[in-house]
Amino acid sequence: MPWALGPPDGRYLLRRPGDPPAATPSHVLVIATLGAPERRRLTAVRKKREAQPEPEPIPVATGRATIIDVAGEFASVAEAQAWLAGAGEERLNADLAVLNRALHAFRVVTADPYQNVVSLRQTLVVRVGYGAGEQVADGLWTEARELVFSARRRRRATVLAPQARLAAVLNGRDRALACEELTLRARLDLDHGREREAALQVLIALDAALAELPGDAAAATLGERLAELRGQRDPITVAAQSALAGTLSPEEHACVAFTVGRIEAALRARAVASA
Repeated sequence: MPWALGPPDGRYLLRRPGDPPAATPSHVLVIATLGAPERRRLTAVRKKREAQPEPEPIPVATGRATIIDVAGEFASVAEAQAWLAGAGEERLNADLAVLNRALHAFRVVTADPYQNVVSLRQTLVVRVGYGAGEQVADGLWTEARELVFSARRRRRATVLAPQARLAAVLNGRDRALACEELTLRARLDLDHGREREAALQVLIALDAALAELPGDAAAATLGERLAELRGQRDPITVAAQSALAGTLSPEEHACVAFTVGRIEAALRARAVASA
């Protein structure tokens, strides 16, 4: 990644969510910071330096996360090679979820709201491979390959629409709603397996949407969608209460996922109507 990941460099054992402390670890996560700039003691008074019109870029640190699946071993080199040949984006997304679980834990234990998860499109380079324990812990391997993902082509209108709305929001012709930010947080929690947080967050997002959207300029086009969202208020309240008490039932989890999707659909419809 093109930045230091946050957690101190080192090795971390991870168990699957819900596993007891005595369970066998599922992964080892190795965090390393590469090319870190030299730390210098700040003096009380800094010398004034003339700023150049086009200064040279300042070197920055990069972060490397090695996610090692230790739940099982390959029986032979041939088995490892077959696994490597078939490993692709699905494998990477599963490992990225392991990294993001660790980054979320770091965010919580450090009380740092600016610590964020990472996505595939933010990576500088991605490699998948196999090797002996000490090899992979040091970022080495017996055999590996680099994964390259081509960007999906999108229609010009799809590319320009966010840019047009960004300009409108920044110059005051449009406004970002509180329910938009709250729904993004609910989606993030849901996608990363934090169902209790998602249930609590979507209740707030839903209330904000029901308060903001009826008074919006595009409200006339959202009648059916608003009625659908109102119908989700009671089920989502029940799901949120279950989240406070413990775990959600499969039906409540499905309700949370459905409601997040319907709020997102209403917000997309608002954006189209406002364009």
